[in-house]
Amino acid sequence: MTALVPVDQIERMAVSVARSGLFGVKTPDQAMALMLIAQAEGLHPAIAARDYHVINGRPALRADAMLARFQAAGGKVEWGEYTDTKVVGKFSHPSGGSVEIAWTVKMATDAGLTRNPTWKSYPRQMLRSRCISEGIRTVFPGVVVGTYTPEEVQDMDPTPAVRQAPPPPAPEPVEVVINAETLLDQIELASTLEGLEMLRADMRRVPKGPDRDRIISAAKRRADQIRAEQEPPAGDPQIVQAEEGTV
Repeated sequence: MTALVPVDQIERMAVSVARSGLFGVKTPDQAMALMLIAQAEGLHPAIAARDYHVINGRPALRADAMLARFQAAGGKVEWGEYTDTKVVGKFSHPSGGSVEIAWTVKMATDAGLTRNPTWKSYPRQMLRSRCISEGIRTVFPGVVVGTYTPEEVQDMDPTPAVRQAPPPPAPEPVEVVINAETLLDQIELASTLEGLEMLRADMRRVPKGPDRDRIISAAKRRADQIRAEQEPPAGDPQIVQAEEGTV
């Protein structure tokens, strides 16, 4: 059992691995996650950089690392046919028996895997990786624990983008209800034409009808009173306009 490495040291290693641009790890967070997995398996965190790749956002255990773990755990493999068109391997383990796994280029083509250009360049290695992954997962799955080889991950669809929840609908505008009696009181309390001007917006919000007519009349009356009480300064705003009953 490897001695535990302090988390702060793992963080520093993760940053270095990400900066190196190696192993397909793009961010310190990805490297940190893989290193914590390695440590949980009793391995030194740096082993994660050696054994794993991150492809399309998925962690992938190298086929040779997967096979090495299988053999270290007591598994055996015997290779039969081993060509660019067909690879056969017989996998056995005391806990899971034995199974013969065969992969051919035709099988890969029928499964739609050979669209990946790596299949054209390295068909034998791709077939071997498929045999290793399937054979070990069949007789002793504890070695892989749900992980896949880089070759398998490359054949998978890219990780789908997380759908963003649509923004909540904008709240309906709240209609401001103007109390006619309160507005009438404010008009009567206005002591200047400027004060009446400040009430113009509220006057316009009152629906056309008897209340609005009363408010217009009160505003006109109060404006006349203010003008009569004091000499209006030059440039006073005209509060009351009798066009179409608007103020």
